[in-house]
Amino acid sequence: MKLRQLHYIQEVANRGLNVTAAAEALFTSQPGVSKQIRLLEDELGVLIFERNGKHLTRLTAAGEAILGIASRILQDVENIERIAREHRDPARGSLRLATTHTQARYALPPVIQRFRERYPEVALHIHQGTPLQIAEAAAKGEVDFAIATEAMEHFEDLVMMPCYHWNRCVLVPPDHPLTRAQPLSLEAIAQYPIVTYVFGFTGRSLLDRAFADKGLQVQVVLTAVDADVIKTYVRLGLGVGIVARMAYDPQADTDLVALDARHLFRPSTTRIGFKRGMLLRQYMYDFMQMFAPQLNRNIVDRCAAFPTHEERADFLAHAIGELPIY
Repeated sequence: MKLRQLHYIQEVANRGLNVTAAAEALFTSQPGVSKQIRLLEDELGVLIFERNGKHLTRLTAAGEAILGIASRILQDVENIERIAREHRDPARGSLRLATTHTQARYALPPVIQRFRERYPEVALHIHQGTPLQIAEAAAKGEVDFAIATEAMEHFEDLVMMPCYHWNRCVLVPPDHPLTRAQPLSLEAIAQYPIVTYVFGFTGRSLLDRAFADKGLQVQVVLTAVDADVIKTYVRLGLGVGIVARMAYDPQADTDLVALDARHLFRPSTTRIGFKRGMLLRQYMYDFMQMFAPQLNRNIVDRCAAFPTHEERADFLAHAIGELPIY
């Protein structure tokens, strides 16, 4: 049995049993991957994957159990390498982040700037995607940290910790009738077409729920993952924009008015998550604390030691107190 073979079966499972895609990700050949999987199965005397002709169709019961142990072994191998790098050169390495456009564009830049000043020899890689893609990437170990508002709670092996609360604003041109609505209400907003985030992005579920709880039907005429795209179409008169408050820049968005909507919607919470069992290097702890000052090393380590989301949430509720609100 070779570590390479365990890596191959993990990558094939992560790629939806697509051997060709796994081979491309591993920078090797599809026949080579298939051969190594067959050799491992022959050595163990059990099938790891069921097949239909040349195609893999599913993991066997034995394969499910083997893959679980293989993933832990490969995680431990990565942790050994991290320990060596930490002692050999603690200020050098890489940090892979997966996040949404809103976080990458508005929340992360000052943190990235501070981090780069402290760790100029740590290479940063930022991957953007849907909240589900972001959480999956962290759970599979493809990135170090996931930063998002939704979807991370669906992955039990993902240690996720709250960073801050945020709410929304309504964007309109300066002469829009909503600028004269005192106070601003959901009923008033619902009279106009709405431009906002795609469902599943940036707290969209709480926005929809607020209107539904009031029994209001809204006309969402355009959705986007990018707040800058939403602002563009508000400028074109397509509708009223509803975005994260942090996405409004008073200096750059002088042709738009941001109407405070904190009283209309429940706040959302941005979280940072990483794969449970992953060894964190010092610069990773420092990055988390730059992004969320309440997440010091002691808090992070104690949180990661709990096996379930519920236990982690209970611990964090008592350990970190009130979160900042943006």
